[in-house]
Amino acid sequence: MSAKVMRKIVRIDEDKCDGCGICVPDCAEGAIKVIDGKAKLLAENLCDGLGACLGVCPQDAITVEERPADEFDEAAVEEARATVSESEPTPCGCPGAMARTFSSEAPEVAPSAKKDSAKSQLSHWPVQLTLVPPSGAMWNDADVLISADCVAFAMPDFHERLLAGRAVVIACPKLDDVGPYIDKLTRIFADNSIRSVSVAHMEVPCCTGIVMAARAAMDASGRTDIPFTDITVGIDGTVKSEK
Repeated sequence: MSAKVMRKIVRIDEDKCDGCGICVPDCAEGAIKVIDGKAKLLAENLCDGLGACLGVCPQDAITVEERPADEFDEAAVEEARATVSESEPTPCGCPGAMARTFSSEAPEVAPSAKKDSAKSQLSHWPVQLTLVPPSGAMWNDADVLISADCVAFAMPDFHERLLAGRAVVIACPKLDDVGPYIDKLTRIFADNSIRSVSVAHMEVPCCTGIVMAARAAMDASGRTDIPFTDITVGIDGTVKSEK
């Protein structure tokens, strides 16, 4: 065993960690992996101690401390990368990405029911957060819905329950860079008469990043007075909590 040296190294507080896995792809050395629902440092010699994973943790569970640790070993990093299995079930490190299936019985439809009886509640276009303008009529005295992409696919009553009467923007906190999203939302909150903000996200941990982005934008805009609702949707399409 190599001698320990005093150096900076990542520390993960497992009490704070919710296993979202956002830190995993941001660790270029592959030193972090989600194991049993918690992010863990695989080996001291795989961590360079620079803390690239710090800013992405929504739970502030990652810090850099200085203590005796194995020296950083680039050769060990390359070896570890080479042994990563391509068949890893959750390569992004997020337990919420685990594949699963479930079935639901199709509701019976009366023969006389009209196929076009359901009306769209969408009031504007575009809806993707990158594409929407930061100002305009859609934001005047608006109740804003910030929705993770998957919510509308999971919820059978998305239009009626969440979308009706709201100006909506959609985004993916797992696959997208949330930095530009925070900037766009900051401008929307700061420059318009927003009445309320509701954030709808899936129950999987990695989806909570959209809540973090919305709150960060409210802080940056100085509009922390806007009423805020956090809506968690289960993968079965039911609303698990609304607070």
